This record gives sequence, structure tokens and C-alpha cells, in this order.
Amino acid sequence: MVEVSDDFERCWQVAGLHLQKQAGKNIRWLRDHLDPPLLEHLSFIFGNQLFFIQLRDVNHHLDIPGTLEGFLSLTNSCQGNPCVMPMRKTLGEWAPAEKGWGLLNARTWRSVNPPDIISDDQIEMSDWEIQDFAVQVVRNRIEKDGHTLMSWQSYPHIDPSIWFEGPEGPAWVVVRAVRYPLKKAEKPDNLPELQKSCSAVGSIGNFASVLFTSWHDPFDALAEQNGNIAPLYRGEKINTQYKGLQRLAFS
Repeated sequence: MVEVSDDFERCWQVAGLHLQKQAGKNIRWLRDHLDPPLLEHLSFIFGNQLFFIQLRDVNHHLDIPGTLEGFLSLTNSCQGNPCVMPMRKTLGEWAPAEKGWGLLNARTWRSVNPPDIISDDQIEMSDWEIQDFAVQVVRNRIEKDGHTLMSWQSYPHIDPSIWFEGPEGPAWVVVRAVRYPLKKAEKPDNLPELQKSCSAVGSIGNFASVLFTSWHDPFDALAEQNGNIAPLYRGEKINTQYKGLQRLAFS
């Protein structure tokens, strides 16, 4: 739960605006906030590709949250493109240090131009993408119900996924996403331990299961046996089923 400096936030804002200008209306932001944890600083979908960004100060004066190891682990798990964005501060103003999109491959340090990477290939959504979508679904319902979001994150192996201000004070949510033919997600086994670790902020815990099905699924009654299931492809329509928060009871 690292808090970022004001200077890092200004650098981050400049980087995001630059990427938005390069991509235009074709960008779909995944991480466009600085709520911890910060394995990546910015992430977005462009075409059929995921891009994850870590910022770097070429002059090494800026305190940068996160590690390269954690960043690369994230991009490996979700089949994303790991990019470093070198930034330079001149006369008090931040700007990208590289030309074009300002991105370098985090493994090879070669220039990255996202339009050269996208294709018409169908790419199945990773577990991280499904989790990110599930968190978005739950967040939207929480806000629709009149509650105020405090923070959220989409990493599949980090809990809780969401904090919000409920009628009884701060509350947290463990979100799990499942793909058809499963019907609902199972609660994790470590909920009592999680409740203890969260109790300093809020003792009210909730669980949310979000089911995703391809728009093109044949809904074969024997799908679990014969595998006749339409994959969830990045950028294609999918159906969602979410029945609301389940309040967790702890003895």
C-alpha cells in the first residue's frame, strides 16, 4: 500500500496524456488510476493487444513504486506487452524521453510502436483480463447502489479486490470471475485470515461471483463433458451474470 509522491503523480499524468494522444479513440484504459498495489503504472488495450507500462526517470531522481520483477510476472501471466516509458524532467516539466509513443520493450529495450504489434488474430482473454472485467462489473453495481468506491485492483491473486464506503462504514469485497460452463465461483479458503488483516480498516467483508459466457456459445448441455464451449476472445462480445454482493459472516 505504497503512496506515491506528488512529483510521480505529475509524471504519471503527463505519460498518460501522451499515450492517449498517440492512440486517440482506439485506446481502452485498464489502469488509469494510482490505487495500490502498483505492479504496473498504466495499462491499456489497443487493438487485440494488452500493453503494460512502468515509468522510468532517465535522471534517476524520481522515487518509482513497484519492481521490474513483479511487473514482468504480471505481464507474463496475462499475455501482455511489457513496456518501459522513460521520462525526463526539464525546467520542472515532465515529458517522454523517447520519440513516438515513448515506449521501450522492458526485456529488449527496443522501441515499441503499438500499431505495428496489433493484428486480426483472435486472442483468448487471460485470467487477468477476466478478473479485471469482473471487478469493473462489481464496481459499477456498487456505485449504482449509491456507495462510494475507496480503491480497487484487478490482480487475480491479491485480495480484497475492492474497498468502498458502505452504510456501516468501510467494506471490502473479494471478487472472483468464472467462465462458462462453471456457474459460480468458489469462495477462497483464507477468508478468516483476510478478515483479520482487513479489520483495522473495516470488518465488513463481501464476496462477489461474476460469470462470463461468450456471445457465440452454443450452450451445449454436455459442454463440461465434450468441451463444446466458445472461448472468450479479446474484443468480442461476452455475456455477464452477476447477482450482487454476498455478505460474509465470521464467527
